[in-house]
Amino acid sequence: MTADAERRTMVEVLVERGIHDECVIRAMSTVPRHEFVDHRLQTSAYSDEPLPIGLGQTISQPFIVALMSQAIGISGGRVLEIGTGSGYQSAVLAEMGLTVQSVESHRELAESAEHRLRKLGYAGVSVVCGDGNDGWERAAPYDAVLVTAATREIPRGPYAQLRIGGSMVLPMGDEDSQELVKIVRAASGPTEEYLGACRFVKLIGRHGWMK
Repeated sequence: MTADAERRTMVEVLVERGIHDECVIRAMSTVPRHEFVDHRLQTSAYSDEPLPIGLGQTISQPFIVALMSQAIGISGGRVLEIGTGSGYQSAVLAEMGLTVQSVESHRELAESAEHRLRKLGYAGVSVVCGDGNDGWERAAPYDAVLVTAATREIPRGPYAQLRIGGSMVLPMGDEDSQELVKIVRAASGPTEEYLGACRFVKLIGRHGWMK
């Protein structure tokens, strides 16, 4: 089966599982996920499972990528992503027409993701190496924030850089299991919506775990 055929099958599974946003579906149908995984894992590139990308990190399973992209609920604007990883989530957001500022704490991953995204033509993504707990003030405010690593609490830096009415989607919980949460920043304070159980690698730092 070709990569295009495998990607179509992947998207069919996503739709069956409840992904309904047409913008997300088009993006997931377009981004070549096999370009974001190691060549040794090419046969599993479109399976609905996370895959290792080195340094103890993973590329999230397609359903989680689609669910988080759908949950932010915007079709334009600027997004802050905490945890670039391979760059796959960044590419999906860019295909949705969003401008992406992505922060990655591992310099090796940040550099390889930036190179990959440039090679694939995703000029709307900017990748920097830094502590995601601090967000990225220079490009604030953001219309949405995605955190792709498990946190114990809402990261204050990224939340403060979110515009009023904007949404943050992140996994919160303990080391072994988390809940995917959508937080909307209202003038009166944050509101929370729970989207289901999940498990992510840990966010290192003040709002996650120390090294």
